Amino acid sequence: MSRIFLDVHALQTVPPSNLNRDDTGAPKTGLYGGVPRARVSSQAWKRAIRTSFKDEQLLDPAELGVRTKKIVELLADRITALDPSAERETALKLADETVRAAGFKTEVPKRKADQAKKEGGRTPAPESKYLVFLSSRQLDGLARLALDGASDITAFLKTKENKARARELADTRHSVDIALFGRMVADVADINVDAAVQVAHALSVHRVDNESDYYTAVDDENTDEETGAGMIGTVDFNSATLYRYASLGVHQLAANLGAGLRDDEHHSEPVRRAIEAFVHAFTSSLPTGKINTFGHHTQPDAVVVRLRTTRPISYVAAFEDPVRSDGGGHLREASDRLAAYAADVERAYGDPGSTRTWVLRVGPATQKLAGLGTETETLPELAADVARAVAERLEKPA
Repeated sequence: MSRIFLDVHALQTVPPSNLNRDDTGAPKTGLYGGVPRARVSSQAWKRAIRTSFKDEQLLDPAELGVRTKKIVELLADRITALDPSAERETALKLADETVRAAGFKTEVPKRKADQAKKEGGRTPAPESKYLVFLSSRQLDGLARLALDGASDITAFLKTKENKARARELADTRHSVDIALFGRMVADVADINVDAAVQVAHALSVHRVDNESDYYTAVDDENTDEETGAGMIGTVDFNSATLYRYASLGVHQLAANLGAGLRDDEHHSEPVRRAIEAFVHAFTSSLPTGKINTFGHHTQPDAVVVRLRTTRPISYVAAFEDPVRSDGGGHLREASDRLAAYAADVERAYGDPGSTRTWVLRVGPATQKLAGLGTETETLPELAADVARAVAERLEKPA
């Protein structure tokens, strides 16, 4: 398959907020163009995208994975679902042995073991030493394998054939989120999955200096004679117009999904569904740090999606010289710069014959971005059009 990339760019304004905080509780920042910028880490936004798949019902739950240390308990649940007669302790033993055979290290956490011993309770279930990312279908396959060897699971999994089968089940039929964002297991490198998506840290297009909100809370039961606050505190925040960017390698996504998610569909169909869900979730998702305090529920002011065959290109350099507000905000100037820079970059480095562009925008401030490509009216329309175009390219003979 020839290389196909999908670049997604967005401008999004957020009011006073603390979307993604550092170890001191302050909003994350970063230097760019010699000045401090508001920053939201790629990890924070990727997490928001993954949860959007489920929360917005963009994908069938069977097409999603679970990332957890409690993989033994999760697999035991699948085992008892397949065989309700299996006792819980038996299911946990089968699950633990199978997880180990697949290459994941497990142990009973010392803190939980000590607590159970102190209280005289049952020994807790083992957990993996790190977060394990498995698809729903991988868990089902491992559960069936465990039940096949239920009579003597240790001996069953010692055979070369069955141990290899456990590894294979953990490394095939990946869910959409694993195919998109990858999986890394340091001590089992052969079941790592290369991510198809690269997400940049969101950066403000202008200089940002964090501020601090001093607040008090009143004790509702105070009498008239009792003065002062029940508590006082501070919370840091900033506001920004953010430039967001992600690149999706369609060829890598297709390779990760392999033969597909269902046996009754063309190989391009799961890729189409994955891309439609990703474009929608990237656009609509929002990190929820301190959201009850700030209520920063905004959507992007503009989204530009570019399908290309050369290599990914970020437009962040449009804002290396920070936008300066003249009292009229940052969005209009940011949109104008993005439109001009994108046109310059595509003239110098683009491939007009293979490049397609879509634009979704709101408000007059983003007007100049309309000239970059085909305008769409709604987010569902944008996501569907982009996904359909990618599927059509995949179906063409090489």
